[in-house]
Amino acid sequence: MNDQQLFNDRLAVLATMHQKEKVIAPLLEQELGINVIVPQNFNTDIFGTFTREVKRPGTQIAAAKFKAEKALELTRGNLAIASEGNFTPHPLVPYIYSNREIVIFLDKINNLEIIGEEISIDTNFNHQIITNLDETYIFANKVGFPEHGLVVWFENLENRCNEITKGITKEIDLITSVDLALRHSPNNQVNIETDMRAMYNPTRMKNIAKATHNLLNKISSCCPKCNAPGFEITEIIQGLPCEFCHIPTTLPLTAIYQCKKCGFNQEKLFPNGMEFANPAQCMYCNP
Repeated sequence: MNDQQLFNDRLAVLATMHQKEKVIAPLLEQELGINVIVPQNFNTDIFGTFTREVKRPGTQIAAAKFKAEKALELTRGNLAIASEGNFTPHPLVPYIYSNREIVIFLDKINNLEIIGEEISIDTNFNHQIITNLDETYIFANKVGFPEHGLVVWFENLENRCNEITKGITKEIDLITSVDLALRHSPNNQVNIETDMRAMYNPTRMKNIAKATHNLLNKISSCCPKCNAPGFEITEIIQGLPCEFCHIPTTLPLTAIYQCKKCGFNQEKLFPNGMEFANPAQCMYCNP
C-alpha cells in the first residue's frame, strides 16, 4: 500500500477562502494524484481573523481541523486539507517574530490525520501607530508594500468599534484610507499593520508551501508495522557526543518515531546523519 494507491484520483476539499490553493493544490495533486477543489462561498473567517474581529477557537491545530471538518460536512467528502498560520515573538531572538504554518490532512476512509509544519523567521509581520503620511510611507516600504497588502484601522469611539480597511495594495487606496482614518480618529493616531491573509502576503504563502512539503514528507513515511502513512518523529532525545571529548551535547542523539494509526514506536539513532557533534557546539570544549 503506497501513497498513490491510497489517494490516487480521489477528490480532496481544501478549506480556504484566501487562495491558498495556489501553493497547496499543485504540490498535493502532483505527489499524491488527488484532485483538489475549493468549496464555493466557504467562510474561514468564522474560525478566527488576523485583525481580531473573530477570536480563533482553541489552538492553531484545532482551528485548522475545524476548517477541514466543516469543509467535509459541506461537501460530504472524505478527504480534506486545511491550513492555519500563527505569528509570535521568537523565543530566542528579541524583537523578531516567527511564523508557524501548519497544513492538516484528514482522510476519513483510512482514518488518517497528518500535519505538516513550517516554523520560519522569514515574515514581514509588523504593526505601528502612525500620525501622518510620512510615517505611513516609511512603514509601507519597510514591510514590502505593494506586493504585500496592508491594513489600516482606528477606534471609533462613537460606534464603539474598530473601523478597519483591509487588503490595501495600491498607493491611492493607502493614502485615502490613512487620510480618512486620521480625520476620524479621536486622538489623531491610526494603526497600520501588515495584512497577513495568504493572498495578500507572498512571504507567508512561501511558508505555507514549505509546510505542504513537510506534510508530503510525512505522508511518504510509512509505518514499518502497518504501512500506514504518517510515521513521524514524536520525540527527540538529546545527547549527541562531542567528537573531541565525547561528553553528551544538546544536539539530537535519537529520534522516536510513532505511528498514529497502530501506535508502533521505533527509535532511530543519529537523526541528523551525524554520529558526533562539532566541538564548537560542546559546552565543555567551547564554554
